[in-house]
Amino acid sequence: MRTASHPQILHPALAGLALSGAVAWAAMGLGDIAWLQNHGFSALTVAIVLGIVIGNTLYPRIAAPCGEGVRFSKQTLLRAGIILYGFRLTFQDIAHVGVAGVVIDAAMLLSTFGLAWLVGVKLLKLDRNAALLIGAGSSICGAAAVMATEPVLRARSEQVTVAVSTVVIFGSLAIFLYPLLYTLQSEPAWGARLPDFGIYIGSTVHEVAQVLAAARSIDQHTADVAVITKMVRVMMLAPFLLMLSMKAGPSVSGERGKLSIPWFAFIAVVLFNSFMPLPESINKLVLQADTLMLAMAMAALGLSTHLSAIRNAGMKPLILGAILFGWLVVGGALVNGALGRLLA
Repeated sequence: MRTASHPQILHPALAGLALSGAVAWAAMGLGDIAWLQNHGFSALTVAIVLGIVIGNTLYPRIAAPCGEGVRFSKQTLLRAGIILYGFRLTFQDIAHVGVAGVVIDAAMLLSTFGLAWLVGVKLLKLDRNAALLIGAGSSICGAAAVMATEPVLRARSEQVTVAVSTVVIFGSLAIFLYPLLYTLQSEPAWGARLPDFGIYIGSTVHEVAQVLAAARSIDQHTADVAVITKMVRVMMLAPFLLMLSMKAGPSVSGERGKLSIPWFAFIAVVLFNSFMPLPESINKLVLQADTLMLAMAMAALGLSTHLSAIRNAGMKPLILGAILFGWLVVGGALVNGALGRLLA
């Protein structure tokens, strides 16, 4: 007697996708709270925090049916989200900050990432991937840069989470520090007034949300310039990862790092948005979808991270993050002052 076979109604990835989506949806809702916005906590930051909480409590009991969907969120949705991130940027942004803004952004990116390698790998003897992830997040755009760098370096989930946590901590400190520095910049202890404080904030603060929160505490002009400068810095993520993929050494498995995100697609999206922008209503929907995808990727990262791995990382990642933060604040002021006046 033959038994009827039951067709598989649900794709095995749906459970994990639903879980990642639910965490991301909650994070986006919490990210709309004014207090969190004013303190620079974006939906991406909230998503990884919620993911870590659930990942170390409820998730281990349901990891088997959810694993495939969580992996899909952490990998495929991340790539799609970064490509769609191009709809936030235009090449016209470069003209708004001028040559000085672009050169300062490039100088801060290269110097901060180089310092991360020198101090993290050579002096602190951190694992190379952990140090470079913290360097990427500090020098470009926080959590999004860390997530984009992970496939190039073939880093482990716990290394990514430690890097994200580090840049979130020091980026959050920047929200309160930079408005204070603005009031002190004409005092003898600080020195001469910087050519444009908005460029200083945009070229040195980690996350876009943190840039906006810090600059908006000063005035609207500073906020506008800071965000544009930050967007130009974000655009440098693509060439940065292309160069890193060529320099990446072999992983533990013996494979070399490769660029798994099609950056030609990201650049094509920026070009399209620069010269044929979508209607505002459609662009808003695309950016909401992009935020959802990136939040799902961050949630999935949190779900697959064990707190014991973060504890095992010790104090060295925080020490590296603190040194890079010090360079961004002090070295960034020196670079902005020197290059800002030279290229004005």
